[in-house]
Amino acid sequence: MKKLDNLFLQMIKWDAGNAELIQHFTKVHSYARLIGLGEGLDEKTQTILEAAAYVHDIGIKEGIEKYGRDDGPLQEKLGPPSARILLEKVGYSKDIIERVSFLVGHHHTYNSIDGKDYQILVEADFLVNLFERRSDCNEIKSVRERIFKTKTGLEIFDSMFQD
Repeated sequence: MKKLDNLFLQMIKWDAGNAELIQHFTKVHSYARLIGLGEGLDEKTQTILEAAAYVHDIGIKEGIEKYGRDDGPLQEKLGPPSARILLEKVGYSKDIIERVSFLVGHHHTYNSIDGKDYQILVEADFLVNLFERRSDCNEIKSVRERIFKTKTGLEIFDSMFQD
């Protein structure tokens, strides 16, 4: 079994009993994969992006269990150690684990995006979050202007949220 498929199964087990979280990371992965391929990422960066998309919200479960909340800063704090555990279990190399952990620890931080993998993860997460939260037109327009940079991400965004 490929590492990404194994990671997908591990995340389903991690979030067992919470179909909403499983559906969310599955959709984020799908958009991240599509945008990454559309943007022509090299194989390693594509792997990092896809792995990060699967585990980006891994801190939610612990946040809810320990603190009764799952806000972005808490996810960024709690997520990286748990992501490392799953990534090591699946057999990823140290450099991939480090970058994925960084992305998990910053995926709600939008003012210092460095790298296409980071940009695309944020775009994919917003594509799903805007729909799942039933965001209004003002928020949708604001996110498009502030966040979206990739050609492929903008194409998907505009198709999804056209007026």
